[in-house]
Amino acid sequence: MAHKIAVANQKGGVGKTTTSINLASAIAMTGRRTLLVDLDPQAHASLGLGFDKREIKHSVYDAMVSEKVLPEMLLNGKVPNLDLLPANIALAGSEVELVAMTDRELRLRRTLATVEADYRYVLVDCPPSLGLLTLNALTAADSVLIPVQCEYYAIEGLSRLLETINMVRQTLNPMLELEGVVLTMYSSRLNLAQQVVQEVKQYFGDKVFATVIPRNVRLAEAPSFGKSIFQYEPSSVAALAYRSLGDEILKREPVG
Repeated sequence: MAHKIAVANQKGGVGKTTTSINLASAIAMTGRRTLLVDLDPQAHASLGLGFDKREIKHSVYDAMVSEKVLPEMLLNGKVPNLDLLPANIALAGSEVELVAMTDRELRLRRTLATVEADYRYVLVDCPPSLGLLTLNALTAADSVLIPVQCEYYAIEGLSRLLETINMVRQTLNPMLELEGVVLTMYSSRLNLAQQVVQEVKQYFGDKVFATVIPRNVRLAEAPSFGKSIFQYEPSSVAALAYRSLGDEILKREPVG
């Protein structure tokens, strides 16, 4: 049975999609079959792995409507052992359409139940909001990974995310846990970044991963080439960091 991780933060620009792509790739590279679900209507995870959302015929939206993942809905993630359940333009209107559906918060859970036996890990890249799509991800997931950018106002708004997680625990998914908090876009030259690290550690304690993702030019460039950092610049400090984060995840959540 797969361990399902929702990568969530309602604040945009915190490295959520970058983390989803590269963490999924890092785990897959250890030989564990991994599924990355692009649940963001912007389809940045799909774009970041080299797919044009305008050319994607079957998406996570189709899977959620039918509540099953068909083989033709999955794309090869271009990394060994990595599959992608992509997003396309249809997902943009899904929040409105899902409202009218029966058990709308359970759609992704039922969808993933049809394929999770085929994977060791499933990562869900959530949209930068706390709407119905993110609610579906939290209901389907075993745990939540929160990327936090090492900049001013880093933890502003996180209290609302934590409240949403608690609400989901109480009503829809009592087993949901906090996988951890990963600090992203860190620059050792900035005093502010170091202050943010300390503030986040005080707030979340041992739930903060030891690995810190650095601000890195190669990491920023990789999505424009449709590649993970491991394909684009495998010797970069960012690649080493995401490999380290993957190792931490595997140690915290041994599977099988």
